[in-house]
Amino acid sequence: MNKLKSAVLYEYLTKVRAIGIFYLIQYLIVALIFAIVAICTEGKETGSNTLEFSSVVFVSVIGVLGYKEDFKALLQNGYTRKYIFGATICMFTLLAGTMALIDTIIGNTLHFFNSNYFTLYSSLYGFGNVFANWLWLTVLYLMFCSLFYFVVLIINRVGKTVSLLIGVGVCSLILLVIALFQFVFPDELVSKTGEFMMKAMGFMSDGTINLFFPILSFLVIGMIFGIGSYAVIRRTELR
Repeated sequence: MNKLKSAVLYEYLTKVRAIGIFYLIQYLIVALIFAIVAICTEGKETGSNTLEFSSVVFVSVIGVLGYKEDFKALLQNGYTRKYIFGATICMFTLLAGTMALIDTIIGNTLHFFNSNYFTLYSSLYGFGNVFANWLWLTVLYLMFCSLFYFVVLIINRVGKTVSLLIGVGVCSLILLVIALFQFVFPDELVSKTGEFMMKAMGFMSDGTINLFFPILSFLVIGMIFGIGSYAVIRRTELR
């Protein structure tokens, strides 16, 4: 347990500085934009909304860029791939929870001072439940961490050329599925699928919102990528 804790702290602490720089730059820019827009519109507009999209991009980049350095360093210090994978997932969870907490606090604070500002969460579900806001963002960020961690493992495993071909194949498959739903599948199937997707995001057919479903959906998707990542990392060699 102590060994796993050391690995988690090592991976997490290597990201803390990057998190600080990210938020410093982002909110300096946001403050400047807010000030300019407020002056020009006499406070009627915010100049920016849903800043959490930037955090989604950031955690995705962290999932990619931190891989080789941490993997190599931990291997050289006697950690097995099982420990490295476990430490990485724990680090992703801490990272996602930390950034979700920051974004939740700042987002709700901005809305408190300017009601025209809306967060990513509130644009879908509204304001009011701060804990649900934090938890929803945490699992969202964790899902993207897992996705891009899986992607970089695949790239390292099969090489850039094969990865590009796989990417083209996946994109083609997505376009094919969209075309099938638009032009081939019966309306009833399309309607049922759309209803299922809406429920997965928490929007019930009776007009109510159930936040358990999107949180569960993000967790399940993240777990799928996590299982795939573990299957790949067991045989991973650095290139």
